Amino acid sequence: MLIVGLTGGIASGKTTVANMFKNEGAYIIDVDKISREVVEPGKLGWQEVIKTFGEEILNRDKTINRKKLGDIAFSDGEKRRILEKIIHPKVYSEKQKLINQIKEKDKEAIIIIDIPLLIEANQQKTVDKVILVYVSPQTQIERLIKRDGFNLEEAKKRIFAQMPIESKKKYADYIINNEAPLEMVRKEVKSIFQALKIEVKKAPRNL
Repeated sequence: MLIVGLTGGIASGKTTVANMFKNEGAYIIDVDKISREVVEPGKLGWQEVIKTFGEEILNRDKTINRKKLGDIAFSDGEKRRILEKIIHPKVYSEKQKLINQIKEKDKEAIIIIDIPLLIEANQQKTVDKVILVYVSPQTQIERLIKRDGFNLEEAKKRIFAQMPIESKKKYADYIINNEAPLEMVRKEVKSIFQALKIEVKKAPRNL
């Protein structure tokens, strides 16, 4: 088994790249998806978030308004750390469950964990390989405005809250420029996946 961290800046297209790896045969674990699931209404994570940040962050259906919560967290470093302290342990627990389930059925699995804050959280040593996906800051801003409805100031705040891509590159085993034409990105993914298949046969991970 080989565990690979897929990371990059916000709005860099990691999901698109993850889907390409899935098509090649990798197992994908989406940490963002897990982080949404652990704060679904009624769950312990939801209760702790509401207790800490108040009911004003709720939508009418009692789900958490992620934009409102994000605005609070990204405007205050201490509040962001409190939020991470609530959510991260629960996400880690669910992630480990999924890894164990995959290991049970495929001892030579290549597991791609899509985790945006892998390096910021100093978690790069918990994976065997790191793949970094990047686009230019201008492209990130344009995507955040178009995709999430952020204004320019909000988009910049989200981007600058993360470690600069240039600082992340030194931790990466593989780097994908996601502003290249789609076919070039797909070709790069195929090449990386072949290299990972060689790695997993040389030294399968036994956890």
